[in-house]
Amino acid sequence: MKQRFNFNFMGKKKIWYSIAIAVIIVGVISLVVNGLNLGIDFTGGTILQVQYSKDVSLEDVRDLVTANVEQPPTIQQGDNNQFSIRTSQMTDEQNIALLEKLDTLGKYQVLRNEMIGPVIGAHMLNNAKWALLVAAVLMLIYITIRFRFNFAIGAIIALIHDVFIMVTIFALFKINVDSSFIAAVLTIIGYSINNTIVIFDRIRENSRFKAKMEFGELVNTSINQTLTRTINTIVAILVLLLCLLFLGGETTRIFVLALTIGIIAGFFSSVFLVGPIVTDLTKKFGDKKHVTGKASTKVDSNPNLTKKNKVATSK
Repeated sequence: MKQRFNFNFMGKKKIWYSIAIAVIIVGVISLVVNGLNLGIDFTGGTILQVQYSKDVSLEDVRDLVTANVEQPPTIQQGDNNQFSIRTSQMTDEQNIALLEKLDTLGKYQVLRNEMIGPVIGAHMLNNAKWALLVAAVLMLIYITIRFRFNFAIGAIIALIHDVFIMVTIFALFKINVDSSFIAAVLTIIGYSINNTIVIFDRIRENSRFKAKMEFGELVNTSINQTLTRTINTIVAILVLLLCLLFLGGETTRIFVLALTIGIIAGFFSSVFLVGPIVTDLTKKFGDKKHVTGKASTKVDSNPNLTKKNKVATSK
């Protein structure tokens, strides 16, 4: 495969490690100090559904409700001027006051007004943790079978990094975390592991033809060979996500923001972290042959071919 880039990713691995560790430290501090700004899906709240007799814009309803509740609300517009408003838990007095404020936008009919419990309770969160754990174990087994154990460990570390970056940004800037954030995390895990597998495939393929190359150089070459594909993919995805982020509605903004952060984190981990991690694990726990699928050359094992190569070299 033709190589368009020749960046020394392995030679600057201390820089990549330092960036990742610095962000993780900031994230830990943010989580300890601020915690996550859990949304209505986690804490419960009030759901209010109203229908106006005239046309009312979604922006006007959102601005009015946001100014009169503690946490950012979730508002969806339906047909026939219907609005579904989900807010944090309110007292009866606060509920009545909000209804009076909504009356300033026009006459309306209350279709639903009730308290709701957390959509994602402790039981569901516990199930989600188990699901992620099982998925990590299955990916560990699959990558170990398809490649080697060192590759699997590097991929799992990269996935943990990506998820932690997403959590860090949301905690640092106190962005509202709702059920769409969990959906974004699962989506990023799928994207990031796919990006990593592409690089692993290139490493394994190169190991068959460049078996005498030092393992770190082999990994560096493989990353450079897949870099064009990786850049094209992330640029195409980011263009779409940024359009949705700035031009899309408020309903999908948190989900798209989480995806954008995760995509960037996944690109960084796949290109800058996975290679150095796998290389360091290889040097510490096994040689190149034990990691790259028992790479060997058939040329050396064939005495006739070896003899011909030596004659050609002497000429």
